[in-house]
Amino acid sequence: MNKSALPDPFKEARIEKGFGQMNDQNDPVKILLRLKDVRKSAKNWKTFQSGGDEVGRIVVPSEVHIRETRQIPFEVDPPQHASYRNIVEPWFKRPLEATYQEKLKAIVATVIDEALAKETVEVVEDFSLVIQSRALTVLLNTPFETSKTWIDWGTHVFRSEDTALDGDKATILYDYIDKEIDRAIQNPTDDLYSKLLASEIEGRKLTKEEVKGVMILTFAGGRDTVINTITNAIAYFAEHPESLARIKNEPEILNQAIEELIRYFAPLTHMGRVVTTDTEVCEHATKAQSRISLCWASANRDEKTFEKPNEVVIDRKINPHVSFGFGTHNCLGATHARTLLKVIITTLVSKVSSIEILEHTDNIEDLDQFKRKVGFHKLKVKFNA
Repeated sequence: MNKSALPDPFKEARIEKGFGQMNDQNDPVKILLRLKDVRKSAKNWKTFQSGGDEVGRIVVPSEVHIRETRQIPFEVDPPQHASYRNIVEPWFKRPLEATYQEKLKAIVATVIDEALAKETVEVVEDFSLVIQSRALTVLLNTPFETSKTWIDWGTHVFRSEDTALDGDKATILYDYIDKEIDRAIQNPTDDLYSKLLASEIEGRKLTKEEVKGVMILTFAGGRDTVINTITNAIAYFAEHPESLARIKNEPEILNQAIEELIRYFAPLTHMGRVVTTDTEVCEHATKAQSRISLCWASANRDEKTFEKPNEVVIDRKINPHVSFGFGTHNCLGATHARTLLKVIITTLVSKVSSIEILEHTDNIEDLDQFKRKVGFHKLKVKFNA
């Protein structure tokens, strides 16, 4: 098997039952595996709730024990969800602007030039994390130098090597955001903190807690997912130079290639919901206040929808993937992620002839019944100009 391959551990359960199960900190989760069920449930926010009384419970693994701040608008349901989303959505569409893209191009070109000058590069920490953190300064409209702090945090703001949920590490993020909010109150600029503090909802200004909720989501939601996407793309192009060459010769397939890589990698495996009333899930009774998860990674490999689902078809024509979620709570950062991946691939095409994988350590996510490779803990490569 290729080092860049991400196998589908859900296939048997998806075909036979349509769901799987896992125990998450003694709070069981029923994992929905079929694209049809995932999309239908994602749209049904009244039965499968993102808000709820317990902050952090919809995340898998649950973050109930490491945070008290509600992530906004992610953990808010309609109709209030729309009020929050209307505030932040224009900001997260800025990656469509030419000046935004030029900044990303400069960041990516610098990192790739530095990689080409070295004999070897560790992609996760020294390439993907660096690009993700520097690109985040563009998204937040904060000084470039702030990326150094974020790089020092490592690849995940809530996790360490030996624990899936690290409360001490999470506190570092919370304290950082509190200080930045206080700074923006005293000296507002044109960054996202200041934008949020100046915004109104239902005739009042956002509270500090609400601003903090948006910022936690922005930091946590777009960190390891973006890092995994970049790292997996590098591994893929290392083993499939013909795909990189094809994109160079057929630039019109670039957008299709981006969507296909995002489908195949599915950087976020799944996201939970809390059941509000007794119901049926995949023809099985499910009690109110229990949890389900919407498994984007499995839905993206559903053989009833995708031809050759476990292959990267670089010019796939029909691609209704759900890597950015579906329905009301689809990912705010999708435009930034797509734009960044487009810049990276375009720059690779112009500067890199080939990539060699020298060493790798897979990152395997343990979902009890399922073990899913989400990317790499380490990936050492050589970039050739």
